Amino acid sequence: MTARCVMVLGTSSGAGKSWITTALCRHYANQGLRVAPFKAQNMSNNARVVPASDGAQGEIGSAQYFQALAARAQPDVRMNPLLLKPEADTHSQVVLMGQVDEALSRLPWHGRGEAVWPRIAAVLDALRAENDVVVVEGAGSPAEINLMATDVVNLRVARHADARCLLVTDIDRGGAFAHLYGTWALLPEADRARIQGFVLNKFRGDPALLAPAPEQLRELTGIPTVAVVPMRHGHGLPEEDGWFGDGTAATAESPGERMTRIAIVAYPRISNLDEFQPLRSVPGIRLVWARDAAQLEGADWIILPGSKATASDLAWLRAQGLSGVIARHAARGGRVLGICGGLQMLGEAVIDLDGIEPAGSGPGLGLLPLVTQFARRKTVSRGAWRFGALHGAWAALSGVPVKGYEIHSGRTVQHPGMAAKGDVARVAIPGMAWHNAAGNVLGLYLHGLFEDADALRALFGVDAPPLEAAFEQLAAAVRQAFAPGTLAALVAG
Repeated sequence: MTARCVMVLGTSSGAGKSWITTALCRHYANQGLRVAPFKAQNMSNNARVVPASDGAQGEIGSAQYFQALAARAQPDVRMNPLLLKPEADTHSQVVLMGQVDEALSRLPWHGRGEAVWPRIAAVLDALRAENDVVVVEGAGSPAEINLMATDVVNLRVARHADARCLLVTDIDRGGAFAHLYGTWALLPEADRARIQGFVLNKFRGDPALLAPAPEQLRELTGIPTVAVVPMRHGHGLPEEDGWFGDGTAATAESPGERMTRIAIVAYPRISNLDEFQPLRSVPGIRLVWARDAAQLEGADWIILPGSKATASDLAWLRAQGLSGVIARHAARGGRVLGICGGLQMLGEAVIDLDGIEPAGSGPGLGLLPLVTQFARRKTVSRGAWRFGALHGAWAALSGVPVKGYEIHSGRTVQHPGMAAKGDVARVAIPGMAWHNAAGNVLGLYLHGLFEDADALRALFGVDAPPLEAAFEQLAAAVRQAFAPGTLAALVAG
């Protein structure tokens, strides 16, 4: 059979397409249907490792990974065939079917559409052949008239899949009805007919106050407003773009309360920041996204997360005056954790002989006696490991089994000159994790440490919030918000 496609379009980025798509995946899976998510093209440095068609492993956007879990489906690269990972303001690494494609990465934006569309169409057709419902997520807005001619993620997908579409807007931003009407007005007439309903997302207040706007909008467009979705905080999944706040604390302290303050350095090309979502649910933690030195002061932990441009973000870190604060924090015995690109920054140097990164080679922060050499070949894998013996601040991880994933370019090894002088990094996991002699600075290539139940329990004595509960709550939210019969009608034959 050929699956019915339900497509979630938005009036803008950040309208809430990703989490509504996730909720719909679980809702339809709860009806006993075979469901798969799909997003033809995603632009994000938040990625997960999943099986590829050739038996290898590849990358997809984190949102599609969680959508697959919500659908009770095995995540695979077909669910996000094209992933764009920004490396600079005007350049992205192109990942096609889970693997870096250097030729496509060199093509100008408008030249990629025709090159990639046959692959996109083929995998969408394959997913439709295997499932009852495919829930498709658009990107940005379908009414970007400067991009319509080369579109491979919004209207072209809707036409190919004969999708029934919802148009979602963020009412919390203001101007929601104008956004809905303007988007509808800019669409070609045939594509307007695909929109089955408008969705007002992130609403706070009394829905009765919306009148008479929904009916007036229907008179102008012929399209009903089929859902008013309340603002939801703390739903348990990473936000649409993986961002948890504006750089201030995610959890406020009560008067007289002493919380563990964890500062995560938010450099410009930060990646895989969605893996820190579980920290928001740990009692007694105050999470801060730090962009300047003042936001690092007083931290109990400093975390250097992943980066899509390690050398560039390292230069930014120095320019912002953060490197000195991190060094002083480490010298006082404060905890420092570097993950992936953050691990590379903690070493003595990053070496770029092949011009992999725009910023090239340079000195690291010098907190671990390691050196990293970038390479064109990318390490992309999932696996399970076990920490060896650690002491000091990270001793709780000793012997703890962990599961996670690697996505990085480059190989990190002991600095030979420093080893000759007796300064040797302590291996926590061979080829994967190292710590310093004092035991307070830990660097690892492993992504997903805080998503691992054993690691979270060892570090904080708590259990990770179950994803299943989050998926069910999201499904219940959309079921309650949508007009009766709407969700069933979208997948009716």
